[in-house]
This record gives sequence, structure tokens and C-alpha cells, in this order.
Amino acid sequence: MKHIIAVLLENEPGALSRVVGLFSARGYNIESLTVAPTEDASLSRMTIVTAGSDDVIEQITKHLNRLIEVVKVVDLTEGAYTERELMMVKVRAVGKEREEMMRMAEIFRGRIIDVTDKSYTIELTGDHGKNDAFLEAIDRSAILETVRTGASGIGRGERILRV
Repeated sequence: MKHIIAVLLENEPGALSRVVGLFSARGYNIESLTVAPTEDASLSRMTIVTAGSDDVIEQITKHLNRLIEVVKVVDLTEGAYTERELMMVKVRAVGKEREEMMRMAEIFRGRIIDVTDKSYTIELTGDHGKNDAFLEAIDRSAILETVRTGASGIGRGERILRV
């Protein structure tokens, strides 16, 4: 089962590599990883998407909490949360394909952010499933390049990750 783990950690050199090393040393896979400073410049927020049984996720959480740099760990999938991922897709758009790609971008609430004679670059924001659905809906041979940020997640309502 997919889990989204939010980690608040000290914003210092080597903190990211220690977290990644923890996953690697135990044979756990990271499906996506995003990290950025928070409103407090001394802290970073890391969002890790991984898969595993409840027991495996519990072990991951315990190991993360043991790291000196880690301030707080929350498995967002244990409660209500909102998830978003940014994806940019460069697609071939020549002749009749131009109008079709424009229409598909509209259907998925994407934006065309770059236009050339032969291609469009489309920006989409949504959960992983929505972005996957867009890729499945268009002709695979039209895809020239795809870039995805990985998931960012936040608890809903009063649920916050703070020191």
C-alpha cells in the first residue's frame, strides 16, 4: 500500500542523505521525494512516497524518528490529507495533433506553458492518479519528454505538522 510520509527535519547539510541512506540500507524503496525549507529557515519539510505493509511503514517511521536531524514524522495516509504533484509533459503537436493536445490539456485542467512549431509543453497539477490518467489518455507516441515533481502532501483541517 502507498504511504505519504511527511518529515520535519533540521535544514542542514547531510540531513537528506542520512534519510535516503536509512531507506537504502534497509532495502526500502522511495517512489518520490520532495524537500524544501519551511516558513522556519532552520527546518525543512520532506515528503516521501513509499509502499509497504503497515508493519514496514511503522519500522520506517521508528527509524526516521531515531535520526538526530528529524524533528517530527507523520504518515499522512493515516488521516485526511491533500496531495498534489506537478507534471510537465512535452508533446508532439503538428497538424491535427495541435488541436487535440490543446483539447486534452483543457479536459485535464492543464496549461500550455510553451509552444513551438512542433510541440507543446503542458503543465498539470493534481494527484498522482490524475497525472497518470492524462498520460494514458494521450497517444504514447506523442510524448517527447515527461518531468514530475513527486507528491507533496498536507494534512486536512486542523491536522498540522509543526514543532
